[in-house]
Parts: sequence; C-alpha cells; structure tokens
Amino acid sequence: MDVAGAAESKAAGSYAWGPLSGFGLFVAVVACVADQAAKFGLLSALQHGPIAIGPFVSLVLTWNTGISYGLFPQTGAVGAWALLAFKVVAVVLLWVWLARMPSRLTALSLGLIIGGAVGNAVDRLHWPGVMDFVLLHVETAGWSFQWYVFNLADVAIVAGVVGLLYESLWGGSAVKAP
Repeated sequence: MDVAGAAESKAAGSYAWGPLSGFGLFVAVVACVADQAAKFGLLSALQHGPIAIGPFVSLVLTWNTGISYGLFPQTGAVGAWALLAFKVVAVVLLWVWLARMPSRLTALSLGLIIGGAVGNAVDRLHWPGVMDFVLLHVETAGWSFQWYVFNLADVAIVAGVVGLLYESLWGGSAVKAP
C-alpha cells in the first residue's frame, strides 16, 4: 500500500477526523458565527420591542430556556447545565458520524447541525437561555396563527436534518450513523 492509500485508510477509520471533516468543520463554523452575529446584532434593537419585517414576519426577542419549541423549560442551574451537557454529547456523536462520512451532502448537513447546536449552546453559556428572534405569523380579522419563535441556529439544524433525510431517501447511498 502506498502512502496516500495508507493515509486514506487511516482517515476513513478515524473517529476524530475523516476525509470531509474539514469541510464539515468549515460549515459548522460559518453556521455558528452567522447565528451569533445575528443575535449580537439584533439584541439591542429588539430590546425596544418587535420589528415588523413584512406582513408575515416579525423580529421579537424571546429567551428559550428549554429545548426545541420550548419543551422541558429549565429555570435552575442544574437543568440548564444538563441541557448543555446533552448538547455536548450530541455534538461529539455528530462529529464522529461526520468523520466517517464520504458524502459531501452528509458532511454539509452534519456541519449545519453541529454549527447550529454549538450556536445555541453558546447562548446557554452567557445568556438566560437561547435567544430566539424570528416570528412567522398570519393574522386576519377572525383568525390568528403564530409559529414558534426561532433563530438562525435552528434554521441551520432544520436544513441539516432535511439534507440528511434527502440523502437517506433519494441520495446515491444510504446515510448510516457509525
């Protein structure tokens, strides 16, 4: 076996780094930085109240102390640290999965999920919860609907999950976790 073959074989069998780990890391960093930049940029503007972007979209300031959709809200330090620990374990497992994937779409998808998870975890470290700010809503004279308030990290996570679903259902090869 030549040097290139040995390096490729070693990378494919590694739990820490694989052939597309650099790409996935780049995507994760971009997703996390974009999320944090949006939050820091909007924090002071949203202190004064909601901002209407259009007839169906508003920017509002909310703090999510739970997990997705505000489930399992935690007001104490123990619960907040437990959610953070859960997120760290999830990111490590997703990274191991990323290190073993040869598909660019899977690497992109996992990078988006990791970046979104890290972006929301950073919020938990220095704010009272995860800062959510995008509100989709429809209001008529007799009816009103408001979607859950979300942020760019949530968008990255959902886009990553959609990518994984696409890859597993219609991609060239099935996506399998290690």
